[in-house]
Amino acid sequence: MTALRRFLPDGVAGRFALLLTVALVVANLIALALLSIERGRLDRAALIEREAERIVSLVPAIEAAEPGSRHAIARDASTRFSRVSVDPEPVVTEVPTAPRSTALTKDLTDALDGRRVQAAILVRPDRDGGHRSESIAVSILLASPDGGTTQWLNVRSRGERPRPPGLDEEVFFIVLGLSLVAVLGVSLLFLRRLTRPLRELATAARAAGNGDRSAHVAEEGPREMREAAAAFNDMQSRIARFDAERMRTLAAVGHDLRTPITSLRIRAELLDDPDGAAMIRTLDEMTVMANGLVSYAQGAREAESAEQVQLRDLLARLCDEQGAILAPGDAVTITARPVALARAFRNLIDNATRYGGAARLSLHVRRHRAVITIDDDGPGIPVADRESMFEPFVRGELSRNLETGGAGLGLSIARGIIAAHGGEIALTNRDEGGLRVSIDLPVVI
Repeated sequence: MTALRRFLPDGVAGRFALLLTVALVVANLIALALLSIERGRLDRAALIEREAERIVSLVPAIEAAEPGSRHAIARDASTRFSRVSVDPEPVVTEVPTAPRSTALTKDLTDALDGRRVQAAILVRPDRDGGHRSESIAVSILLASPDGGTTQWLNVRSRGERPRPPGLDEEVFFIVLGLSLVAVLGVSLLFLRRLTRPLRELATAARAAGNGDRSAHVAEEGPREMREAAAAFNDMQSRIARFDAERMRTLAAVGHDLRTPITSLRIRAELLDDPDGAAMIRTLDEMTVMANGLVSYAQGAREAESAEQVQLRDLLARLCDEQGAILAPGDAVTITARPVALARAFRNLIDNATRYGGAARLSLHVRRHRAVITIDDDGPGIPVADRESMFEPFVRGELSRNLETGGAGLGLSIARGIIAAHGGEIALTNRDEGGLRVSIDLPVVI
């Protein structure tokens, strides 16, 4: 079964076309076999009819001749397929009871004005195959004008060998080819319309998997496709509402924490060192966390509209602002929310500068995707910790010292924004040392 699947087309349209082709070929082969069988039957019936007519016309001619010359007339009447003779005994000694033999006997008897006729149709297979061939044996009692010796007209006709139902007939292949082209052409057009909603649903599902809650599918096509599209759109709406509520909660918590933290900081400043200084450092870390919560929630709730953005110009501006280096490369146009995307790249550049000592950016286009890399000269990140670095409040440097970092939300915010733009982000360690952040985004074609 596994080996068979490797030869099957991957798409629904390809598999349906293959199934339809096999069905059409099998149906045409069956029809050809049935037509060939029927043709053979009709050929045999026509042969018997022609031979019966020949015998009916031969009997009066032989009876009109003298009994002594009848043998010569019969011999001259013989052909390659039929042997005619005048004998004292009939070759058909028993009257057959088979329906076709009985019908032939009756027809000859009626045509010969009631003469005594004994006829048999013999069926036998060919030596080199399974096709049947028929032979006819007829014995007719001849009239003797002088009442002399009894004479029988014996006719043994082996008939022509029926043609086998061959598959090399041009008409068959022409009809088969035309039927395949016509049916497959119409079917493929129909399948393209049928599978288009599936492709759109797959595209929207990938976008939803990347965090794009605005991806929806048109509810059109067959009933099942409309139901699937409606279910997907409803799922997207529910998730969007849940995300919005979650972000509102985070923003509210972060905002409400600022007031008591500020109040506590004022009181801590009135305390003597060293207790006051320790409390102030703790409160400053809590302020970083609260501000991070607000920034994280605002980034996720960004209501900015998308527009076409020159990505190289955006990166060049950010590099100038943050002291990073942008290598020469391709000019790329993407569809994006410029403020949100700038926030994502600003966080990544800031991380590279803060933890790696430098930020070097490059931009290239590969297979209709914009590929951006951000390299630094830091220690890198162990493989086991890379995925967790995208989680909120996770930092490579464990403290929340304001001199070394923030709340650990930069990578999480960046990944969420990039995913909402249909892109991906990955972390790798460079062979020569340092961390490489790779981002790819869809470009405008």
